[in-house]
Amino acid sequence: MRVLVSGAGGFIGSRLGDLLRARGCVGDRRIGALALADRRLADVAGGALVLEGDLASASVLHRIADFRPDVVFHLAAIPGGAAESDYALGRRVNLDATLALFERLANRDKPPVVVYASSIAVYGTDLPKVVTPETPLRPPLTYGAHKLACEILLADFSRRGLLDGRSIRLPGIVARPREPSGLASAFMSDLLHALRAGEQFTCPVSPQATGWWMSAPRCAENIVHAAAMEVPAADPARAWPMPVLRLSIAQVIETCATMFGDDRRDRVRFEPNEKLEAVFGRYPPLDDSAARALGLRDDGSPENLIRRATGMEQTQ
Repeated sequence: MRVLVSGAGGFIGSRLGDLLRARGCVGDRRIGALALADRRLADVAGGALVLEGDLASASVLHRIADFRPDVVFHLAAIPGGAAESDYALGRRVNLDATLALFERLANRDKPPVVVYASSIAVYGTDLPKVVTPETPLRPPLTYGAHKLACEILLADFSRRGLLDGRSIRLPGIVARPREPSGLASAFMSDLLHALRAGEQFTCPVSPQATGWWMSAPRCAENIVHAAAMEVPAADPARAWPMPVLRLSIAQVIETCATMFGDDRRDRVRFEPNEKLEAVFGRYPPLDDSAARALGLRDDGSPENLIRRATGMEQTQ
């Protein structure tokens, strides 16, 4: 089996590439060749084919077509804050390049499996008491609008028998490196880094702000599983939120205090940004039963989430 990862140099993409090399399979199918694609890739090991360049360029798409992947993990994207501030760049990468990739991969005789990294940004704000599969999707930012558009396009390619698509809506994934990411939700990762190190942290949302959380190792495992899971034919949307831990900032701080020291409770001061909290801090319970039935999982507990997110423990 031939496997391609786009966005392989990113936070999740690099972990996904490492996991695929370590396992050597997707489900019960052995990986015969692995290709990693991104604008720039450094320190790639393990015999993978490296495809550097702009995903929207004809040369990169031609090389992908020549590779003939059986499974594609499409993670390449301009993150939310950056896509909102630069519409043209966000559209070119998040929408135009994704559609071009789908069109180049389309194959009626042997449709490749395409796992698309979508986002909970498709849900929007002012959510109901429980988010269910029937909840209307009203993305408040361009990033979410492009993600939703690509979910619909991938489902349509699947309906036509050209691709075998699976869109997985990623929640807040932690803990991203302490560097500019273009993600407005980066404070979730920054909080964990600061509390583990015993540093002071100014939190841009209130203690009551509630989010959907997942560690990066669990995210990578779920993405691999999504390629092998049996997708119900009766689900035309082919899109699922990942199972999550719903935690408030206060719960995260309390868990860090239990794990790293009682003084962590005093390390955080709050300067809530109402606009930021409205988008990233008011997530209600999520009905993720359909995703769990397909074998996707959360981290199990806040302690496990923090251990995995901060590199203290490998995913079990």
